Amino acid sequence: MPGSPAASWAVYRARLKAVFDGADPRVCAAFWLFGLINNVLYVIILSAALDLVGADVPKGVVLLCDVIPSFLTKLCAPYFIHRIPYNVRIWIFVALSASGMLVIALTPALQDSRTIAIKMCGVMLASLSSGGGELSFLGLTHYYGHFALAAWGSGTGGAGLVGAGAYALATNTLHISPRTSLLFFSFLPLIMLASFYFVLPLGPLKAASSKSHDYEAMDSDDQHDEDEALENGREHDGLLSSSINSASGRSFSPVKEDGITGALKSFKANLNRARGLFFPYMLPLLLVYIAEYTINQGVAPTLLFPLRDSPFAEYRSFYSTYAVIYQVGVFVSRSSTPFIRVHHLYLPSFLQVANLVLLTLHAMFDFIPSYYIVCVIIFWEGLLGGLVYVSTFAEITDNVRKEDREFSLGATSVSDSGGICIAGFLSMGVEVGLCTWQVDHGRNYCKLT
Repeated sequence: MPGSPAASWAVYRARLKAVFDGADPRVCAAFWLFGLINNVLYVIILSAALDLVGADVPKGVVLLCDVIPSFLTKLCAPYFIHRIPYNVRIWIFVALSASGMLVIALTPALQDSRTIAIKMCGVMLASLSSGGGELSFLGLTHYYGHFALAAWGSGTGGAGLVGAGAYALATNTLHISPRTSLLFFSFLPLIMLASFYFVLPLGPLKAASSKSHDYEAMDSDDQHDEDEALENGREHDGLLSSSINSASGRSFSPVKEDGITGALKSFKANLNRARGLFFPYMLPLLLVYIAEYTINQGVAPTLLFPLRDSPFAEYRSFYSTYAVIYQVGVFVSRSSTPFIRVHHLYLPSFLQVANLVLLTLHAMFDFIPSYYIVCVIIFWEGLLGGLVYVSTFAEITDNVRKEDREFSLGATSVSDSGGICIAGFLSMGVEVGLCTWQVDHGRNYCKLT
């Protein structure tokens, strides 16, 4: 009967089936694993920061070593990496990340400056792999469609939970030494190889690779169809419309010349592409990452309450709990692409900046009455960050012309690493400043453990 639970469930199942109509399970599984493994080592390294450098070295050092090489890779690689086939790239990424983790794990468990420097070299190797992997796998979604992008986003969200949870489980619950745990995790990149060669259907990639080693271009019929789709069927909302119309209105023909002349023309064409991406896509993604990582690394360590008003026995438990709540929010929102899309990317970015202002003011003036309200705000922070990430790349897939899309997906990924780098420097000053303010005003929780 209409309105009965059975009827409602049938309607829900029909809608759910329609949402996932056309999804290839092998494509979704492969890209989910790509997202998970490419990002999980980044999370594991941050989770192990205290064990890697000790209590006397700022943990921001580990964050910056884990992010700056990735940022530089994303900044430079889109202009030449298309010359390297994907099946070669995957081996390079696996070798870099596994080597980096082995360097970290096999370095003696000392905390003198020389040993820490060697460990940070391993961290930077893994970071190079993560940055190159992100821009490459995002570019690869161009050949496999929306479900590949949704699966990638969900996998990157899951990496936060899996990475933080796995390291805590290994070292705290199972009492495995950090060194042995990191040695085990160094074999995780092999899953990317298995996903690429045994799970992912390689037909679409082989068909495209046989045509060109440049960013994919279209013939005139495909170009006409794409233009018609952009003019008649796409959404051009607010800030997107002016930038996208100008970006997608350009025709970037593949460079036919060889040698230095061809390389220079290709570089200039890609630079023009990047300019058209900055305001509609790169800037909102940059803003959201600056705000959320400044919260996570600089403000969250000072969001403390008296132990009698919390469920904890130690002050150090606040920070780790906030981190897990944040990762849950990221995972939920990064898995939401088939159901929820944001077209106005600046709105959630400004809301994230508002979160930063709110939590900073609370750290200074202590006006939020309950720890649990702060937990809700941290969860909301994770939701906003994950939502902007997946919506940005979904908007590129929808609104950027096909011949520019592969480059655009990879080039825009520089914004998240750039935002984290800026936040890493900011957070070191923010944490010290907020903690000093609290101590001067009679709240010394940030000095306690």
